[in-house]
Amino acid sequence: MFKNKNQTSRHGSGQEGLGHVVLILAVVVVAVVGLAGWRVFGAKTNKAADANQTSSSQASKSGEKVTWLQTENGWTHTGNLPACPDPINLPVDINKVTSILYPGQYRGGEYKPHGGFRFDNETSNNVTISAPFDAEIVRGAHYSVGGDPQYVFDFIAPCGYMYRLGHLLTLSPKLKAIADELPVNSEGDSHDTQINPYVEFKAGETIATATGITKNGSGIGGINVFVDWGVYDLRSKNKASEDPTWAAKHTADTETHALCWFDLLSSENEAKVRALPPADGQSGKTSDYCK
Repeated sequence: MFKNKNQTSRHGSGQEGLGHVVLILAVVVVAVVGLAGWRVFGAKTNKAADANQTSSSQASKSGEKVTWLQTENGWTHTGNLPACPDPINLPVDINKVTSILYPGQYRGGEYKPHGGFRFDNETSNNVTISAPFDAEIVRGAHYSVGGDPQYVFDFIAPCGYMYRLGHLLTLSPKLKAIADELPVNSEGDSHDTQINPYVEFKAGETIATATGITKNGSGIGGINVFVDWGVYDLRSKNKASEDPTWAAKHTADTETHALCWFDLLSSENEAKVRALPPADGQSGKTSDYCK
């Protein structure tokens, strides 16, 4: 009887030892699987971290500050240039425009690299002018014509596009605060002054709520409602400047960098602009930039 019990006991001990072995093997298997899973998870986590780091790096790069400076040798910049907007927006409601001033032509005996818009159906000078794309205001002038205050400003986008708005009459509060710091030039003197620091204006932001001249015009009540608008590419000189004869006559940076802004518009807006009559009675649609 004791022998049987001992045998049973020895048999039970064998099963218990086998159970221990199985348990140990199970723990090892779980550990191996867990380690493998941890490595896979860790790899995925590291990849995710790398992706986040790359994304942050790209965002930082795309958000890098770009500053444009005019030197004796032309325009230069700091930072990496982003792509320019394509297409660009118009600064005015094209449906209110009655005729177009073509850029790159003689008007009033002077060469005008900028173009513009006329609003001959308006009964007042109250026409809203908006920023066509994101840009910083860099220089401006405050003068008068026939007793009316007149303002002209240049805005530069990080990509290298610059636009000019001239003959502004009533400025937005934000722009008026900047203009109040400018010296007041004599009658008809639009010589500009550097603005420091630069101030950003976002696309669609109101620049002015009235434009043109209130007296001695051909419009209703003697008003003359118009605005100058030029667009320039500071990254390189224009095609017209490749002609040595033309370049010898046109040395100003606004002349050598001016563009036909018609070409930068959406196809719909370009068609509307080109369908409108030219505003200048002498030069008509003649343009060194627009073909």
